Amino acid sequence: MTFATLGLIEPLLRSLEKLGYQTPTPVQAQAIPAVLAGRDLMAAAQTGTGKTAGFALPLLQLLAMEGPKVAANSVRALILVPTRELAEQVHEAVRQYAENLPLRTYAVYGGVSINPQMMKLRGGVDLLVATPGRLLDLFRQKALKFNQLQTLVLDEADRMLDLGFSEELSNIYRALPKKRQTLLFSATFSDDIRLLAGQMLDDPLTVEVSPRNVAANTVKQWIVTVDKKRKAELFVHLMRKNKWKQVLVFAKTRNGVDALVEKLQGLGVNADGIHGDKPQATRQRALDRFKLSEVQILVATDVAARGLDIEDLPLVINFDLPIVAEDYIHRIGRTGRAGATGEAISLVCADEVNMLSAIEMLTRQTLKRQNEPDFEPEHRVPDTDASGQVIKKPKKPKKPKASGGGGKRNLGKWVDSGETQAPEPSVKPVRKVPVFNTGPRKRKP
Repeated sequence: MTFATLGLIEPLLRSLEKLGYQTPTPVQAQAIPAVLAGRDLMAAAQTGTGKTAGFALPLLQLLAMEGPKVAANSVRALILVPTRELAEQVHEAVRQYAENLPLRTYAVYGGVSINPQMMKLRGGVDLLVATPGRLLDLFRQKALKFNQLQTLVLDEADRMLDLGFSEELSNIYRALPKKRQTLLFSATFSDDIRLLAGQMLDDPLTVEVSPRNVAANTVKQWIVTVDKKRKAELFVHLMRKNKWKQVLVFAKTRNGVDALVEKLQGLGVNADGIHGDKPQATRQRALDRFKLSEVQILVATDVAARGLDIEDLPLVINFDLPIVAEDYIHRIGRTGRAGATGEAISLVCADEVNMLSAIEMLTRQTLKRQNEPDFEPEHRVPDTDASGQVIKKPKKPKKPKASGGGGKRNLGKWVDSGETQAPEPSVKPVRKVPVFNTGPRKRKP
C-alpha cells in the first residue's frame, strides 16, 4: 500500500516524498480514507505511530478541495491539543504537509502575548491548532469566529481531561456549529473518553490499531527499587556508570524538576528543566538545545509527556512514577518511536507501590525489577503483578513479651500485639467529564 492508493492528491504526495514518508502506518491506512469520506472518527494508536499524519493529511486535502475561502477572523478546521509543546509539534507537521497547498495554518497557545495572535487571525486561518484556554480567550475577545468551521479534531483528549480542561471543552463545544465532522485521536482511551466520544461523535468509525493502553514493544522497560531520599544519588550513579549521553527524565513536581536540575548542574552536568512555571520561550529553548545535544539531561514534568518528538532518543527515566497511570505510556513513548528501539527505567520507592501496581495493571505486564548494589532500599517495595495486586509477604510472628503489659500504644490507640493498623485505602482521582447536548446533529449534505 502507498499514500497514493489512499486517495491523497499530488501536492500532498510531493510533501510526503520530501519528508521521506514511503508507506502508510496502520493508523494512517485506516484513518485517511475514513476522514476523506467525511466520517466521524474515533482512533486509538500507540504514540509514535503516525497519528498526526492520520488526521492532518486528509484534513488538508478536504480544505484544499472543498468549501469557501476563509473569511476574516474565521477558521475552517480546528485541532485542539492539551499543551503548548504539542501545539507546536502538531503545527510544524501540518506546515510541512501543506507546503504545496494554498492554505493558511497557525498555532495559538498561552504563555505568550495574545496580541500577535489576534493580528494573525484577522485575515482568517484555514487550519488552526490551539490549546483550549487560549482559544476561548481569542473567541471571547471576538478575534475568532466559528461560523465557517467544517472539522474539529481532538488530539490527546484524555490528557485534556487530566489537566482539568473539561469546563473549557464544554464552552468550546457550545460555540461550535452543530454541522461538522469530528475526529477524536489519542494514544489511549479511558472509559471517560469513550463516554465523551459517545456524546459528541455521530456514528463514528472506530479504529484501534493496537491493544488499549499497551506500551510500544520496541521499548525495553524495567524498574530499580530505591529509598525515596536516595533517588537523586542513584540517578547520578547510574548516569556515570552507564555513561548516558542524552536522557529525558520525568519528575512528578515542578520543585522536583528544579531540585534535580540544580543538583546535576552543581556536579558539572549540562542539564535543563521544563515545567509549567517556566515561560514558553524558555521551555522551547531548553527543548531545542536538548534536540541539538547541547543539553545532556532534560528534566520535565508531565507537561512534556506528550508533544515531545525527539529523533532517536535512546532513554527515558521515570525519576518519579506518574500519578495517572496512562501518563506512563506517554512518557516512555518518547523513546522507541517509529520502529526504533529504546529503554525506559523507573526509579521506584515504597511510597509508589500503588502507582506501580496501577501501571502494571494498565499495561498488562509485570515490570522486571533490579537492585543496584549499595542502593538496596531499607524500605522494601512490595511485590506487584499485572493483576493490579500488591503482594504482601506474611509477617513473622512476634515473640511474646517477657513481662505482662496488656498491649502497646500505637498513635494513641491501644492495639493487641498481634494486630496491625489497616493501610489507608488508595483513592483514585475522579475526573470531571463534560456533558454536552446530545440531541440530534445535522450531518453534512
